[in-house]
Amino acid sequence: MEELNEPSGVLLLDKSAGMTSHDAVGQVRKLYGIRQVGHTGTLDPMATGVLPILLGRAAKASEYLLCEKKRYEAVLRLGLSTDTEDISGAVLSVCSDLPKKERVFEAASSFRGNILQIPPMYSALKIHGQKLCDLARKNIEVDRPARSVTVYALDIKALNEEEGLYALDVCCSKGTYIRTLCADIGKKLSCGGVMAALRRTESGSFSLSDALTLEQLKELSPKERKEVLLPVEKCFSSLPAVVLPPFFRRLCSSGCPIYLKKLGLDLPEKSRVRLYDGEKFFALGEVGVYGGEPAVKAVKQFVLYGGEERNGNP
Repeated sequence: MEELNEPSGVLLLDKSAGMTSHDAVGQVRKLYGIRQVGHTGTLDPMATGVLPILLGRAAKASEYLLCEKKRYEAVLRLGLSTDTEDISGAVLSVCSDLPKKERVFEAASSFRGNILQIPPMYSALKIHGQKLCDLARKNIEVDRPARSVTVYALDIKALNEEEGLYALDVCCSKGTYIRTLCADIGKKLSCGGVMAALRRTESGSFSLSDALTLEQLKELSPKERKEVLLPVEKCFSSLPAVVLPPFFRRLCSSGCPIYLKKLGLDLPEKSRVRLYDGEKFFALGEVGVYGGEPAVKAVKQFVLYGGEERNGNP
């Protein structure tokens, strides 16, 4: 087994307002002196909150984390609509006839569950190879197909009923735009609505309570910065663990499927597992059918064996 000396793991960053996720990654890259850095889901510049950043070999986990649930605390302001669907955009309409909070609560509750959203023009989503936000800055608007997203939970409370200010606590699937949710609630109430503030409190299994700001990171020594990194296996903490004996580990790290009956396991097809070499996590595995038999195969390795990876995942 061989491991790299460069920093590797998960950094939970509490992103500040006014900074893009790309900017945050650049700052972390400089602090840790490492090129291989990625994040697990973009936050709008005006948004704050937990942004899991993956360093070193942990960056390979990003494609498997983008689908995880997110949780946000947002402020909805009614009586206003903008071109960006948040408070920073150009004002499109103003309405002084604001609904009572009972109507607002009822309207908001209708957005729980599976809903359709039309992505905002001011977003990083690409249509025909072009970012929507780049087109929007050129005053070009294109049709965007509605997408299905899931709002698992939505709690709302009035902050100032007379001013149309409400706090939202939203747990949702990937690809859900909280700006659009605020705008759609406003449309349903025929008064307009925008997102006035946004803070991400959870991203998958990671919580804001464990996150550090850039300012806090800068105050740490290089040794302390390494110590705050979480092991990459934390990204998959909700998955079952499978410990492989040395012989099966060697086969698995060479790209071979390991038949479940050999391990005495019964796991559903397409389920994912954490693969361990003894007590050491080394790969993410997925169950498939090989030769008519269910087996687990490594789909992404995070530890080097013999100085190279053998499963086609550099």
